[in-house]
Amino acid sequence: MPLIPEEPQIHESAQGPRATPASGRTAPTPRPVPGPRPAAPSRPGGRPGPLRPTPPAQRSSRDGAGAPKPGPKPGPKAQSPAAPAAATPQIQLIPASAEGALDAAEEAVDLLLDSGRAPGDVLVITTGEQHPWAAHELSFGESSYWAQHDAGDDVFYVDAAVADRAAQRPVVVVAVNGGTEAAAASALSLAHSRAGSLLIVCGDPKRINSVLGAGV
Repeated sequence: MPLIPEEPQIHESAQGPRATPASGRTAPTPRPVPGPRPAAPSRPGGRPGPLRPTPPAQRSSRDGAGAPKPGPKPGPKAQSPAAPAAATPQIQLIPASAEGALDAAEEAVDLLLDSGRAPGDVLVITTGEQHPWAAHELSFGESSYWAQHDAGDDVFYVDAAVADRAAQRPVVVVAVNGGTEAAAASALSLAHSRAGSLLIVCGDPKRINSVLGAGV
């Protein structure tokens, strides 16, 4: 019988302290409320995350659209340099007699230099008598004569017989001032291969046309 009153006392004491901490626990229950607040900064971090990948996807698509555009452009560029017409020099004929062909060639050279051509751009070939400058320079020896040709600093005068040693230059002037028809034909053919952009022929048009077999 004395145990019966003790049991309810034990339950009461158990309920007493449970009620008190329950009241104390009610206070920590609001504390977890700030818990979701730190979760809030995670949301802004997550929102820009999906937005950032979307713009680069659009930029890559734009870049991809721009890539095929330059693709067709190199196509026509590759076709433009393959123009054989640009390699053919322009031919000009200056009517002159065999005796006046050398003087006509000198006048042509002066006009070229006055128009802005560099002296090293011009090569003069004579089919008959040598130019006085060439005869003078050859008197000092062929080595010094051809050294001036290799330097390329001035107009170079050469006889048709040795013109095959001359290198290509932008402008070649031929003075048909004599020589045989074969020499004239060889000089004109060689001059055409050595001229980069312009070939000037000074001489009798009838003779030149007969040598070339067609009008110049």
